[in-house]
Amino acid sequence: MEIRIGILNTARELSFESADSAASIESAVAAALNGTAPFLKLSDDAGKVYLVPSATLAFIEIGDEKVRRVGFVA
Repeated sequence: MEIRIGILNTARELSFESADSAASIESAVAAALNGTAPFLKLSDDAGKVYLVPSATLAFIEIGDEKVRRVGFVA
């Protein structure tokens, strides 16, 4: 699952691949935006953990779970 996170007052965005399901990511984002959690905590495929303060979230884009095709398309 590809995830892109925009952060306020920052020119760059976080972009990484995660093995988490879309539902678990959405629930973590909802908890961060509702004020239940002070930060958004997500991890990538390599085991790195990303902590983003809830107050600085600009946008979050959750990609689809499609398997990428490799090779040439005829």
